[in-house]
Amino acid sequence: MYANDGFRELDRQECLRLLAKVPTGRIVYTRQALPAVLPVNFCLDGDGAVLLTTSAFSQLVSAIDGAVVAFEADEVDAAAHSGWSVVVTGEATVVTDPAEHARLLRAGPRSWASAPHEVFVRIEPELVTGRGLADGRSLYGVPFAP
Repeated sequence: MYANDGFRELDRQECLRLLAKVPTGRIVYTRQALPAVLPVNFCLDGDGAVLLTTSAFSQLVSAIDGAVVAFEADEVDAAAHSGWSVVVTGEATVVTDPAEHARLLRAGPRSWASAPHEVFVRIEPELVTGRGLADGRSLYGVPFAP
């Protein structure tokens, strides 16, 4: 990123705080050797892991279980020329522990589409990056030097 591109780099804690504010994001993965992107609803676990739910029979599960993926979420206000974008990169794994699965049924993300045989996918946050912009300034109103 260039120092004068108008965006402010966000630290890990700020990224996780912002992610916790929105209900949807996009998972980026490889499907048949090509990049694929799907919108998903999600939540954050206490350790900052991204959790999503889907059908055990979905093609997504077989494509991402054990793979390194990216997850992106953002919030944009076009009228105010402000917003932020956060990317979490890490390994995705299907939750197989029965106790963990039961916990996530109570407190994890809820699928917007009913899914028989629901499974949870955890993305461990190995790399968390983000950028923010507020009305042509940083998120905190401090203008960038040209």
